[in-house]
Amino acid sequence: MSYCPNTPEDIREMLAAIGVASVDALFAPIPAGLRARSFALPDGTSEQELLRQMKQLAGTDRPVTGFIGGGYYDHYIPAVVDHLSGRAEFYTAYTPYQPECSQGTLQALFEYQTAICRLTGMEVSNASLYDGGTALAEAAMMALRVTGRNRLVIDGSVNPFSREIVRTYLTNLGVEIVEIPARDGLADRPALTAALTDLTAAVILQNPNFFGSVEDLSDIALTAHANGALLIASVYPISLGLVKSPGAMGADIVVGDGQSLGNPLSFGGPSFGFIATTKKYIRNLPGRIIGETVDKSGRRGFVLTLQAREQHIKRHKATSNICSNQSLCALRGMIFLASVGKEGLVDLARLNRDKAEYAKGLLGSIKGVKLLNTAPTFNEFTIVLPKDAAEVAERLLGKGVAAGVPLGAYYHGMDNCLVVTVTEKRTRDEIDALAKELEGAL
Repeated sequence: MSYCPNTPEDIREMLAAIGVASVDALFAPIPAGLRARSFALPDGTSEQELLRQMKQLAGTDRPVTGFIGGGYYDHYIPAVVDHLSGRAEFYTAYTPYQPECSQGTLQALFEYQTAICRLTGMEVSNASLYDGGTALAEAAMMALRVTGRNRLVIDGSVNPFSREIVRTYLTNLGVEIVEIPARDGLADRPALTAALTDLTAAVILQNPNFFGSVEDLSDIALTAHANGALLIASVYPISLGLVKSPGAMGADIVVGDGQSLGNPLSFGGPSFGFIATTKKYIRNLPGRIIGETVDKSGRRGFVLTLQAREQHIKRHKATSNICSNQSLCALRGMIFLASVGKEGLVDLARLNRDKAEYAKGLLGSIKGVKLLNTAPTFNEFTIVLPKDAAEVAERLLGKGVAAGVPLGAYYHGMDNCLVVTVTEKRTRDEIDALAKELEGAL
């Protein structure tokens, strides 16, 4: 029997209540090209037949060697991550609130918070956020609360998707956002400094930035602090095996996307965001914080210690109302970090850097190709081609090589620029093949 949630009379009443003549009129604002073309679904089939069809579809897939990054990265995931995170004890439909029945999950999140603090060089972390972009927006709102100011200065080399999320979050809050274009793929320090006023709550940067350049942000942190503003740093966690931590640079709030820590690409998610700060700002940290304590018998235990969400405290005192943590994805991040270990993370970062350096040298030697700048890089770098990068990338995709992220769609005047990413999964043969195909496409 077909499921029908609303009777024709229900539909008439609802349309009358909102003053719309028909269902077609209700959906009229949606452009025709974006509407569902058909809800005609095929007849049901047996599990065996469906499996056969899926195998046929999978067999038509053509393998593609990926050099695409720009925020999501193709890293190897140790088998132990899937094995442990797949245990039934960790599967939950929602955040565990009850310490009497969730000690294992709470301990895992406590250890996650510890790992994020050690990784970023900060003092406190929450139990995770949705993703890196929303974590940056939460950090921006946190800076507004901490300083009581109403202006943000954001560097143009921050991931363009994250910048858009920040703008979307703050659209109706009357916050002034000043964006400073990058200069040759690097932060424009004089312009950033000139943009600081006594109304500026924070300066927002990314390291490595969207072009792959690595910078020491210590001087910008000092300048921001001298003007009463905070420094928000968005970071790529794997790079912290080699790159100076944002805490050591003087950052006040550190955020990032945790996908590269044991979470698969999965066509864009799910993942988790992380946020960390110093103790003096802990009460402005969005989301939940897991704490370690003892019960009345002196036994060690774990509890939710701070919950600054509107469902837990007075609405006007809430730090955020959309700050759910991503427990399972964060758990995978914690297992990943524990499995590779402190030295393993350094080795992994070095492997990424070394392979990217090999690719950078190889691609940079192709006639007509040059590097955007000579700044240090981690596992991403930007090359400038003699022709449109999007067209070249499309041609290489036809050869089974996803060459990188063309920048023309995100940066005016950078149509010939391509961001290339090389993780530990790319072999020397694959990098050589990229260089060969790129040279042939120019």
